[in-house]
Amino acid sequence: MSAANLSTAIPSKATVFVIFGGDGDLTWRKLVPALYSLFLDRRLPPQFKILGTGRKDFSEESYRQRLREGVERFSAAGKADEKNWTDFASNVSFLQADFSDPQGFAAIAAELAAYDESFSAKAVRLFYLAVPPVMFKPIVGGLAGEKLNRDRGHARIVVEKPFGHDLDSARQLNRFLGEHFLESQIYRIDHYLGKETVQNIMAFRFGNALFEPIWNRRYIDHVQITVAEEEGIGHRSGYYERAGALRDIIQNHLLQILCLIAMEPPISFDSDEVRQKKVDVLRAIRPIAPDQVGQNAVRGQYGAGSIRGERVVPYRSEPGVAPDSSTETFAAVRLFVDNWRWQDVPFYLRTGKRLPARISEVCIHFRAVPHQAFPGAALADSRPNRIVMAIQPEEGILLRFEVKHPGPSMALAPVMMQFYYREAFKTRSPEAYETLLLDVVRGDSTLFMRSDQTETAWEVIAPILEVWKSVRTTDFPNYHAGSWGPEAADIFIARDGRSWTLPTFLQCSEDLATCRVAREFFEQPGQGA
Repeated sequence: MSAANLSTAIPSKATVFVIFGGDGDLTWRKLVPALYSLFLDRRLPPQFKILGTGRKDFSEESYRQRLREGVERFSAAGKADEKNWTDFASNVSFLQADFSDPQGFAAIAAELAAYDESFSAKAVRLFYLAVPPVMFKPIVGGLAGEKLNRDRGHARIVVEKPFGHDLDSARQLNRFLGEHFLESQIYRIDHYLGKETVQNIMAFRFGNALFEPIWNRRYIDHVQITVAEEEGIGHRSGYYERAGALRDIIQNHLLQILCLIAMEPPISFDSDEVRQKKVDVLRAIRPIAPDQVGQNAVRGQYGAGSIRGERVVPYRSEPGVAPDSSTETFAAVRLFVDNWRWQDVPFYLRTGKRLPARISEVCIHFRAVPHQAFPGAALADSRPNRIVMAIQPEEGILLRFEVKHPGPSMALAPVMMQFYYREAFKTRSPEAYETLLLDVVRGDSTLFMRSDQTETAWEVIAPILEVWKSVRTTDFPNYHAGSWGPEAADIFIARDGRSWTLPTFLQCSEDLATCRVAREFFEQPGQGA
């Protein structure tokens, strides 16, 4: 949990959000709906402006109407109240600009100066790069040309993923940003780190005396981190063909979650202290030699199949995808953290598109008890303990433990204790972008990646990328849409005497009156189940 979130103070400094790519999908679907929700919750500063910039030709009225459609479609607030929307929209403007033209940045600078005059104060300026990575350098150069980066106390820049395409490009981008902004001004955003359950990992670990003493190799058998997606690539083929599942999800989202699971207790919640603990984890990850990639990583690509009863096309038939594409839509990786706490405990990370459900969760598998005094018949349904941290679509935590089954004889059976955010707190959890945008306004970088963190994360997966690039696949597509991935992934984990855990929260009703949990949560046999 970020240090800022420990406080309910409303930011007081006048703030301007300059969104490059203000006419794009991210702004429409995520950024402005998040800002509108913060406005309704009275979390934004009393004086604020939102300046969208882009190449499209919008009038002020048409731009605001476009954003309203996004708010009503994607915001948790639903249909916008007329008065609230009018008050919010009065602070929204659009400026048509070519990011390769210095004149566009001169116009932005003039607009910002006018805002400062209307505020009677120098505003905090948040430059949000909601644009493809190829535009990062022209925009940063344009800001520097107008000296909009110089005021270190008021200028902040937010950089969306992907942060580089590989280790070399990440280093180059970090060097370039560092030439124009201080590290304290740079916010590399990963929306997964804004999710409530992800932040709750630290609260769960470090706020409870019960769990931290057993959070180590003596008690934990292995850890599984899963991000499963039902959808295909949609209209993102241009990006996805260059990225693939390993870059798109594992290099950033899943490695960041691994850091939260594996990190040592911080001395304080100072942003640099927390981020340093995460970097320590990444640096402790055992390097994968090129000749070991096959034993530690698996890739797949979906073919034709069915999702929720509807037939879907194979990846190679998606618009914009090469008919012989070797881009992976599924990736599974085994990592080891070489330190005293985690030595030889495997962390299994997997992600895939066109899987049976949209699920993100962490599953902590504990070791079996060291000695069973119960007779064999009593243990027929016994299972090792397990903690599941569900991230989406439902947010919550489950604990599986053993009890005696009712009856005249001794028989152990697994049961679960469960916690749901919606049920426990009777309030809406903020969307990830709400949390992260508010942290940028407050100047809290706890949930954002430092330069060395991004580069070390690339170092972890670099050997896999190199081998996969040099060895072309011959079996793609190798899993059906609607399945849990390629058979090779099952073989991959079975070699360790383990099996993949089916996601736990499969379906919950809106009011949580019913919640379908995978039977496998109780019934999966085998070591570490």
